[in-house]
Amino acid sequence: MANQSPLADRIRPKDFDEFMGQSEIIASGQLLRQAIENNALPSLIFWGPPGTGKTTLALIIAEKLKADFIRFSAVTEGVRDLRNVIDKARSNKMMDQQTILFVDEIHRWNKAQQDALLPHIENGTIILIGATTENPSFQIRGALLSRCRVLVLQSLSKEALIEVIKRAITDQERGLGNLNLTMADEAINFLANLSNGDARTALNILESAAMLSKEITQEVIITATQKVNLIYDKDGEQHYNLISALHKSMRGSDADASLYWLARMLEAGEDAIYIARRLVRFASEDIGLANSRALEQAVAAFEACRFIGMPECKLALAQAVVYMAKCQKSNQLYTAYNKAAYDASQTSSQGVPLHLRNAPTQLMKDLNYGKDYQYSPDHNYEEEQDYLPEDLKGRKYL
Repeated sequence: MANQSPLADRIRPKDFDEFMGQSEIIASGQLLRQAIENNALPSLIFWGPPGTGKTTLALIIAEKLKADFIRFSAVTEGVRDLRNVIDKARSNKMMDQQTILFVDEIHRWNKAQQDALLPHIENGTIILIGATTENPSFQIRGALLSRCRVLVLQSLSKEALIEVIKRAITDQERGLGNLNLTMADEAINFLANLSNGDARTALNILESAAMLSKEITQEVIITATQKVNLIYDKDGEQHYNLISALHKSMRGSDADASLYWLARMLEAGEDAIYIARRLVRFASEDIGLANSRALEQAVAAFEACRFIGMPECKLALAQAVVYMAKCQKSNQLYTAYNKAAYDASQTSSQGVPLHLRNAPTQLMKDLNYGKDYQYSPDHNYEEEQDYLPEDLKGRKYL
């Protein structure tokens, strides 16, 4: 087995019938299948988490179209390497052969590199298939994105992963079938859950486990894994999706869900200080005047994170998160400030009313700074006095 390519590569599906998951994309009658059948495949962007079949799907498409498949890494290759690919694609075109250029991690290419693809897509020299784990709306240039169809691949379901694992165990030609492994359903389910929708992760762990024992149990899987592989990219979209889930769960007063999303982030290595800052914001935005103690709790959690750090500060964050979720909510302060901010931006040229201005010099007094100002304590705080500019007199924000 050591002299072979990795299991995840060997067991890669060769046809749509073997491909697990993504039925909304690859099912008969869908756009992709129709485009292949009509030999009219547009350039594509595959967007989805790791291990969902982006590369495999591109290989299957190339095989169906009998196209020259050129794999390109946006991490290690640039515009200079692209010129050689285009030269080959032009030669293919002269011989009536299509060229599929598969650019892995296309979001890592800069503006100039992405723009270099445009003329070759437009004149039909290449069919681009880009793969990305990042939201194309933010990471792919608009000019390139407008020339491609975006297909969204989802994390594999537990059922799909179970089928992938079972096929890898029994397949004697490309899998581990010749090793006579035994793996109970309980262990298969455990590995499927552990893999978080990522077929590559499941197969890599399975291959490592097979090197340790002929009987693959949960304990063997844990040993092979060494550490649970939590799918999380602190710089990518998953980062924002999870903090959004935490924020919305607290806003919806679901303490259990809030605690879960907090744990997902912390156990995957998220910066505790980042979460604490978001809690401070939440305390004012979503709780605000309904419970002024919420801000105290959030700031205390922030200070706890700074004082003791990870992993000890996890419980301080958990305390604050559960407190926020259980609090009475009010966004009155948030909406009031936004209204005031809008008015401020529209009336920034208006001066402060004279009676509200201090007059530390005689010149200022001569200019009526502070004239007719009513000192509130002298009037038992019941004075009738305007505090807004003339154009905003009577405006209510709260």
